[in-house]
Amino acid sequence: MSPTPQAPLGEELRIAVGDETVTARVLGAGRPIVLVHSLLADRTSFEPLATLLAATHRVFMLDLPGFGGSHPVTGGLEAVADRTADAIRGLRLEQSPILLGNGYGGFVALLTAIRHPAIAARLVLADCGAAFSEPGRQAFRNMSAAAAAKGLAAISGVAMRRLFAPAFQDAHPELIEQRRARFVAVHPETFHAACEALASLDLRAQARGVHLPALVLVGEQDEATPPEMARELAELLPQARFVLLPGCAHVPQLQAPQQFLAAIADFIGR
Repeated sequence: MSPTPQAPLGEELRIAVGDETVTARVLGAGRPIVLVHSLLADRTSFEPLATLLAATHRVFMLDLPGFGGSHPVTGGLEAVADRTADAIRGLRLEQSPILLGNGYGGFVALLTAIRHPAIAARLVLADCGAAFSEPGRQAFRNMSAAAAAKGLAAISGVAMRRLFAPAFQDAHPELIEQRRARFVAVHPETFHAACEALASLDLRAQARGVHLPALVLVGEQDEATPPEMARELAELLPQARFVLLPGCAHVPQLQAPQQFLAAIADFIGR
């Protein structure tokens, strides 16, 4: 069953990072967990999961730079990771959080852990990897070029296909249109910069030095970051476990939040 999107309870945060701002939504109480969203699906893709997590955790849904009210940043994915680390520090948490990233947010979470080893206690990396194949890199170049020529609306169909399998789209047209509207609202410069970063990214060597406990998950139907990418990442990380999520695609926390929570529950604790 797909989730019914709804705004979770909680409050909006504006986290000062120097002269810049990172926005987030926070809800729940308990062990802190920071959620970092995909490029094609903003922080609202975490709302069903965040509502469930709030029963046991203090949940922070970050807006990555250039999304929501978070100021954009220049300097590639490294700068995005540094801004993410600064935002987590700005939360002034009493204990290191679990850092959970999906898609683009998974790459950001991994690079944040590489560049700031003490920023998180554990990593949950969903539907990402350490590097794309050449066809995967070219897909980002193609999307960026098409969006530059015709606008994000022109590639919204491609974006939805990368988020959800066709059968799921057919069964949940209202959810797909909601996600399409969120995608089209992404700032074009943020989208192009992210595509450029992902088309050249290679974290395979650096991933071997990340000694945090990690859970690597991927939807079996994920076309954007196929399961073999996640398997490779799990093999590279010294303390990682791999989980394949049957019936899911690129945003399993939105498509099947209960299934996703069941897969991570033991790892994230209470």
